Amino acid sequence: MRDINLETFTDTKYEMQPVYSPFQYTPMKFHGCDEADKKACKPITAASFITSMALGFIVSMLFFVEANVAASMVNNPHNKLKKGSAYHLDLLTTAVINIILSVFGLPWMHACLPTSPMHVRGLADIEEKVELGYVKEIIVSVRETRLTTLIANILVFLSLLLIPVPLQYIPIPALYGVLLFIAISSLSDFQLWERVLLMVTEQTLYPPIHYIRKVPQKAVHTFTALQLLQLGVLCGLSFSGIAYLKMLFPFIIIALIPIRKFLIPKAINEDHLEALDGSH
Repeated sequence: MRDINLETFTDTKYEMQPVYSPFQYTPMKFHGCDEADKKACKPITAASFITSMALGFIVSMLFFVEANVAASMVNNPHNKLKKGSAYHLDLLTTAVINIILSVFGLPWMHACLPTSPMHVRGLADIEEKVELGYVKEIIVSVRETRLTTLIANILVFLSLLLIPVPLQYIPIPALYGVLLFIAISSLSDFQLWERVLLMVTEQTLYPPIHYIRKVPQKAVHTFTALQLLQLGVLCGLSFSGIAYLKMLFPFIIIALIPIRKFLIPKAINEDHLEALDGSH
């Protein structure tokens, strides 16, 4: 099974947010349902049971898509991995872990992006090759080991010992800075960002990318614009303040599959799409 990193799934909207740090430590208190708490402790009805199953199914769809995306990026032929893929085993392992976590009321686990492909890159030997005046990075080999992932998760577990001090003194802007650095540093690995830069680059200065030789400039920019439109819709749902609107996020992710398969080919030639999708 590939070393696909996992992270916890939480919704910070329903957590207590401290003023200066998200690491505020508050001991959990449990209260039984006595005569005075009958109004607060309502029994679970059949409707609430069905609703929870529907919401769980929506989240499971998101986990399914994210696991496949992370696995496909890790198993990219450009990474030159030698061990075989294990898509079904990855999903089965994640499902079993989440069943156990659900019983104990703990946060769920799911495939982590963009940490998984960055983890592969960190274990890779990379050479730089100059082609037509442009520097191109080529992965020579990757040290395929589970040891680094195991050590990283052990360190995450040990970080619980740092609650409440000193984690509560870490400012939120510092955490946002780390996430922003991870996002920016991983942009160069995505073809979408590469094609966005082509939209503001003179055609005579285009780098020697394989799809540029096969696809007309108009088709490349049209495909990029359609992807940016889909990305804008996803960002709009993600940053929306309406909770019920955010629930549509997994459905939009799933809808991208038929959009790519049936709608986009009506605007761009299928051979051109094959060349554009072939890089990743």
